[in-house]
Order: sequence, then C-alpha cells, then structure tokens
Amino acid sequence: MINGILVINKSKGMTSGDVVYKLRKILKTRKIGHAGTLDPEVEGVLPIAIGQATKLIELMHEKPKAYEGSGLFGFSTDSYDLDGKKLAEKELNSPYTAEQIQDGMNSFLGKIEQVPPIYSAVKVNGKRLYEYAREGIEVERPVRQVEVTGYDLIGQPKFEHGQESFDFKIKCSKGTYVRSLVNDLGDKLGCPAVMTYLKRTSSSGFDLSSVVKLEELENKPELAKKVILPIDSFFSDYIKYDLTATEWKKVMNGNTILINSDAKKLALRYNKVVKAIYRKDENGYRPELMLLQNEGM
Repeated sequence: MINGILVINKSKGMTSGDVVYKLRKILKTRKIGHAGTLDPEVEGVLPIAIGQATKLIELMHEKPKAYEGSGLFGFSTDSYDLDGKKLAEKELNSPYTAEQIQDGMNSFLGKIEQVPPIYSAVKVNGKRLYEYAREGIEVERPVRQVEVTGYDLIGQPKFEHGQESFDFKIKCSKGTYVRSLVNDLGDKLGCPAVMTYLKRTSSSGFDLSSVVKLEELENKPELAKKVILPIDSFFSDYIKYDLTATEWKKVMNGNTILINSDAKKLALRYNKVVKAIYRKDENGYRPELMLLQNEGM
C-alpha cells in the first residue's frame, strides 16, 4: 500500500478527476483523491492524497490557496473567463493607473460575500450550476462567504486597442472563485473584465517547489517513489509531541491522554512518525484524526 502525498503540476485541458483516474492506473491503487478542484483551463498545484493520506483531504481543504493570473478590462463573459459567451464590451478611452487597479483589488480583502460563476461546480438542489447553464435554465446562485488575504497587481498593466491587461496574485480561502474576483474588479472600476489565465501556485501547504507533471509519471512510473511526499509533510506547521510507549498504547485504543501543553492541536508521533492528531478539551487531548497505519517513508 502506498501512503503519501503527490503534488501534481496540472496541465491545461484536463480535469482534476482526469488526474486521479490516470494516477490510479499509474500507481495501481484505487485509494486516491485530490484536495481542491482545478478547472480544466487552470494549471498548477493539485495535491493528491494516496492511501492513508486520503484521511487528510478534509484538513487539506482548510489550508489557504495562492494563485497567479491575468485579467483584461474591455469585455466580460458569462463564465468570467475566455471559455464563456461574451456578455458586455466597452472600449477604454484611457487606461486605469496601477494605483486605481490596486485600490480596487484592496476593496476585496478580508471576509467577503461572493457569488460563484454560473459555469461552476457549486450545487443547487443537487445539481451543479454548470448543468443548469448548459440547459439554459436560470437559477439563483448561492452567496458564499470567503476570505481574501492578498490581491495584488504584478508589474504594470498594459493598454492597447482600447483594452487593458494586467497580472495579479491572490491568496484566499477554500471556495474562493478567482474568476469572480476578476469579474467583480471590473464592476468595481466600471468596466467589464474577464480572467484570461490562471495558475495555482500553492494549496494545502504545498507549492510549485514540490510538483511533478503527470506526463513525467506516465513516461516513468518508477519516478513516483521518489516524488511522493510522506504523510508527515502535511503536518510541518503542527506542534509535535513524541509519545512514550505507555501513551502510544492509549492512543492505539483511541483514549484521551493528558499532555502538558497549551496547543489546541497536537501531532502525536511514535517512532518519529505522526500517528494521530489530537485536539485539546477540558479533559485533556482526545482523538481528531487517526493515522495508525502511517509508517513513514
């Protein structure tokens, strides 16, 4: 059984599900899942959990994500990217300054309410929004609260033929639609806008320094053993506690244990490998996530 995390640098043109399907064949195991869907035309960091690591997927979703991308002032689409149908168009007589664009971006920082694009996987009454869109059915899209901790202009915007392109970077919580942030920036500045490119640079605590292309693994399946990260790599920012043999016996039975620590959560290790995540309550530390079969790598 393979246990660990594989950080794929997803290419354009494939879904996150496509990546999982192909990896099941390459690694010859079915216990695989991804942590955070990437649209087919978005590339970048896609963490893949394998074996025991699939227990981490919910926790992986909770960590912030980071993106770099490009947008264009001049027209908008129903999908908020270049795949959609053009909805509005406006020729700019003069460009926005970098300061105006950055001020607009700053207005989206913090906890905000966001309406997802009609072409998205958000479910309404058990059906995905993009399914309604394809059938031409109008449906009320749910307002969601997300958090944007960074929205910054990269370099200088470029003005040409009545349109202005710009590059940006974003840090945000799970569930944030970057396409919506670009579309809404256009609304804020009074000009239709569309996202033209997007790459995820960080997700679940992993960034581009750890990635491998799926195509590399298809050509060299044996490479997987070298690039799969241990489960413990996910807990690099957790406070660790090394269990005694007596405490380890209690943890194996899922018992609450007493530890002299103020940390809300602890990664409990035995033989230098994380075996469980325990959360503190009034009675001590109790199990939140068990990883008893984690043997390291």
